Amino acid sequence: MGKKAEPRWLWHAIDHASGTVLAYVFGRRKDTVFLQLKALLEPFGIHRFYTDGWGAYERHIDPAQHEVGKANTQKIERKL
Repeated sequence: MGKKAEPRWLWHAIDHASGTVLAYVFGRRKDTVFLQLKALLEPFGIHRFYTDGWGAYERHIDPAQHEVGKANTQKIERKL
């Protein structure tokens, strides 16, 4: 049984235009889990990432490809 002190997250990435889920992973909110998701996205040739600005994104996405803000993350948050 899971512990409240150790929550797990469903990380998923969607195509911005269609809303289609491209990839997902389940795990802690850690850099290593984000990197698993990022690796699953590599075959798609994604050149733009829209995120909530959490630190792992800042550390592992080229700033020229990264946009932080609610305007482009609301679609994925509504899917939950």
